[in-house]
Amino acid sequence: MRVAVVDKERCKPDKCTYECIRFCPMVRTRREAIRQDTDGKAYVSEYICSGCGICVKKCPFDALSIVNLPDALESEHLHRFGPNSFTLYRIPKPRQGSVVGLLGRNGIGKSTLLKVLAGELIPNFGKFDEPPTKEEVIEHYIGTPMYEYFEGVYGGDFKAIHKPQYVDKIPKVVKGKTGELLEKLDERGVLDEIVDDLELGHLLDRDLTVLSGGELQRVAIATAIIRDAPVYLFDEPSSFLDVYQRTRAARIIRGLADDERMVIAAEHDLAVLDYMSDEIFILYGEPDVYGIVSNVHSVREGINIYINGYIPDENVRFRQSPIVF
Repeated sequence: MRVAVVDKERCKPDKCTYECIRFCPMVRTRREAIRQDTDGKAYVSEYICSGCGICVKKCPFDALSIVNLPDALESEHLHRFGPNSFTLYRIPKPRQGSVVGLLGRNGIGKSTLLKVLAGELIPNFGKFDEPPTKEEVIEHYIGTPMYEYFEGVYGGDFKAIHKPQYVDKIPKVVKGKTGELLEKLDERGVLDEIVDDLELGHLLDRDLTVLSGGELQRVAIATAIIRDAPVYLFDEPSSFLDVYQRTRAARIIRGLADDERMVIAAEHDLAVLDYMSDEIFILYGEPDVYGIVSNVHSVREGINIYINGYIPDENVRFRQSPIVF
């Protein structure tokens, strides 16, 4: 199975001579593995492409990526954004009463997974030209642990609270005072406690537009935690925070699982991830090309696997050399 990705921003047909097409062995044998798309940029047919990689080397702008993947992954295809676009395989399973950590590089699919789990993005299982309905997604997972989860999210039986990654965009979406926003969203009656834990007292009278990145991050974490739901999804909750604030935020997120809630957090800080997680899914692949979710691992084992760059139970090496501190 081949995955071909064309970076539309890097592909500049007006500044090249279509080296990718001219040097393609399949094109030379009159099989249209690469052609001009309607926008003039390159389009790669994954079914005809032989995976030789000549086009990748010949492209003067490094706009092409061709990757060969095991055929067994096809049945675990989760989502693809379009032809010659990023694709994602497998999905992590939330567990009641546990904090599940997602660990991986930028551009590998962590935020996409959280959007799928939040019900904001309907997975298409690679069928971007004929995306399935919510009912078809539920039917797809019959007999698996994810069946009840998606049935609940799509059926309205419960909601998943999602703390997004880009907190700097919050003032563009929400207007008003910090205190007014938090009071409006307090569904659990824990606002005073969370304000103290995250040290937000001096921010309550301030407008959201004047808050710094770290302050917006703490407000975003607070707005998620004070809402009442069985599922909480946090995308990089420690970014913009100092060490002290990261520890406090991780402890509060960790406390959600004590109430038998399902918590998933995508995080880069290994210390924070170790502190708040019960188990870890590693995401590996090639940024902006494809991402694969590993099997579940204990926290210590998962972090060691990520550092070493080798997953023993899948016999997969995703990094040439281990990370050395």
